[in-house]
Amino acid sequence: MKKEEAKALIENLFRKKVQKDRKIHNAYLLVHSEKLGIHMNMAKGSTGSIPANPQQPYFIASIGKLFTSVLIGILLEKGKISYQDTITQYFNDDLLSNLHVYRGNDYTNHIKIKHLLNHTSGLHDYFEDKPKQGKPMIDILIDEPSRFWTPQEVIRWSRDNLKSHFPPGKGFHYSDTGYHILGLIIEKITTKPFHEALKHYIFQPLGMNHSYLLHYSEPMVKSQYPVADFYIGNINATQYRSLGIDYAGGGIVATAEDLLKFMRALVKHEILREDTFEKMKDWAKFSIGIDYGYGLMNFKTIPLLMPEKYNVWGNAGSIGAFMFYHPAMDIYLIGNLNHFRYHSKGIRLMFKTIDILSKYVCS
Repeated sequence: MKKEEAKALIENLFRKKVQKDRKIHNAYLLVHSEKLGIHMNMAKGSTGSIPANPQQPYFIASIGKLFTSVLIGILLEKGKISYQDTITQYFNDDLLSNLHVYRGNDYTNHIKIKHLLNHTSGLHDYFEDKPKQGKPMIDILIDEPSRFWTPQEVIRWSRDNLKSHFPPGKGFHYSDTGYHILGLIIEKITTKPFHEALKHYIFQPLGMNHSYLLHYSEPMVKSQYPVADFYIGNINATQYRSLGIDYAGGGIVATAEDLLKFMRALVKHEILREDTFEKMKDWAKFSIGIDYGYGLMNFKTIPLLMPEKYNVWGNAGSIGAFMFYHPAMDIYLIGNLNHFRYHSKGIRLMFKTIDILSKYVCS
């Protein structure tokens, strides 16, 4: 298969994906490989009356957890934090009081930074866990679109309404609540608001000019395109102030090209040393064929279920957003379907793209 043929097949795959799914209002796909000499940055659909553009900023959802993890890694290299630190070392108020009570025992003092990073703390997840009573958080966000949630309010809501799952280090349970705590710890150490820490340590050094934290900051260079529309079911939630709740767990808005800058810097050890990155591979079992490290998702080979050609690492979000690197083929795969609970569809689009590229490499 020739390169131009492979590129045409990828573009056709992407176009059909958007055309066949009426719930996808706009979608984005970037494929980059210096080794293969490929750079494709595509957009389909629209935001209102404006056609989707490859340079358009969009919500990245839980991909943002990798940025939070990298910030922790940067502070680790500066000697300001340890993965073994307990979270209670950083708070002297009642924010963490009875935060992690499991079977009558309070394990809050046992939670370490590393437990939050790879979701092994046992803490509840404000976003997906079902509350003891009342509405789940996603319904509250839709019903109260103008409400702005501070990370402290989210942590307290999580503590008061949700159950913990296991003692720290004794299992895996995805926890956005834990990443809010990480964001506040970063603020304590840097004496900067989280959005300013992102800008100072990541966005500015890497030239990520169009990236910012939703409802907290503005990009260094304003895009000529509006933020891509994001949907929850049939609801266009793009302008909802309540979406600022994502904070350190996924509140970043960025362009595909900015995300490529970040991933290339991570792969080439330009933003973190190689030894620091290796420490982030403290894998916990996320699901079959997927491990989770410090802000990292890793797809690994499972005979008959997960072929070796799908071995990638990076992160993904619940809106069909993904940002991964394929080491064997030296390929960066970045995209977004901008629809809540489309995470598996985003991953499938990435895998089908890998199918095409693997045939090109092997031909």
